[in-house]
Amino acid sequence: MTKEMIISSNGHETMVAILEDDLVAEIFVERERQRGVVGNVYKGRVSKVLPGMQSSFIDLGLERDGFLYVADVVDTLEEFEKLEAGEEEGSGDGKGHDEHRPQPKIEDLLKEGQEILVQVVKEPLGTKGARLTSHVTMAGRFLVFMPTVDHVGVSRKIESREERSRLRGIVREFREAHGFTGGVIIRTAAGGRPKEDIVSDLEAFHTIWLEIRQRMESSRAPAVVYREQSLVGKLLRDLLTDEFQAIRIDHPLEYQRVLELVGRIMPALAPKVKLYSKPYPIFEEYGVQAEIDKALKSKVWLKSGGSIVINQTEALVAIDVNTGRYVGKKTAGRLEDTIIKTNLEAAKEIVRQIRLRDLGGIIVCDFIDMEEKKNRQKVFGAVEQELRKDRAPSKALQVSDFGLVIVTRKR
Repeated sequence: MTKEMIISSNGHETMVAILEDDLVAEIFVERERQRGVVGNVYKGRVSKVLPGMQSSFIDLGLERDGFLYVADVVDTLEEFEKLEAGEEEGSGDGKGHDEHRPQPKIEDLLKEGQEILVQVVKEPLGTKGARLTSHVTMAGRFLVFMPTVDHVGVSRKIESREERSRLRGIVREFREAHGFTGGVIIRTAAGGRPKEDIVSDLEAFHTIWLEIRQRMESSRAPAVVYREQSLVGKLLRDLLTDEFQAIRIDHPLEYQRVLELVGRIMPALAPKVKLYSKPYPIFEEYGVQAEIDKALKSKVWLKSGGSIVINQTEALVAIDVNTGRYVGKKTAGRLEDTIIKTNLEAAKEIVRQIRLRDLGGIIVCDFIDMEEKKNRQKVFGAVEQELRKDRAPSKALQVSDFGLVIVTRKR
């Protein structure tokens, strides 16, 4: 599979499209005045404790208070200060507490007016405030930093025992040499990377954490003490691989930023960063605008002449598959063959539209009824295969009696 990243920016709004085999798979938008808050770390103040819901509201200085469940409460500021002073060591299990201990109650952990360090894990939506956690995590290219625990873990996808041991050794050596506190998870991308790459991430985390501590001491709650990277920075950090054939940008300033970032993250890909300078819009040149326009409509035509219809309700998303104009080939002669071809094409397009529109929750896919069990299994397998390309956690379930496939997906 070949990939391209198309970036359009005017200085106030940035749009990024990910193309897979020349088809638009994902679109991201960031407006400078309405930047998301996911990943930001705040010194917040507890505005309300709700014992009946075992949760609390935290004032972040945003339009609405954030929401913090008891299971997401790790450290009050007092415990945070103990950790920084070295009075408390993590358990080494990556959680920073004894999992056999009964879950404490929210009213025993937090009091109104108390200050607490929290991170946003879910954007505010409608009348709901941001979802929060005090398990602070910061992602780098090769590592994930967790300042509130004391644990070094390695991605399970790095299977070599020698490589796992080498990477752990690099992290532990840095921790001892620099008095580096906090936990680290070594990401899959770290496998086979030189020591300098791992140390570079650790040095960046060390600097960021020192800055956060300084802001914690100098700021009055509520205050933001750490801002997540820009959209383009996050995408390059998380998505950039050798599969990308090109990264095209239509804004000279953004082009320079991307060139610098790619040069730091994956220098070998720097030549693939291209400045787009044609007179017409970059999204029209690469067919992105047409896909955005289609995504605003409920009906999507398939190449064969069939179609899918997407209906969103408050409770779920219903997707219906129709043969439409496709009536099969004259030589085929079997209705089942026409149906299976339409369903297989629809399976691929349904998952692409789910990613493109960022649909979440329960998604019910009503494929055209098939008589043969092997064909139903083939369509279900096609859905599962396409979902593997999706970075959002998702799961498919087959309801064979009704010809339905149900997908659950987190945004």
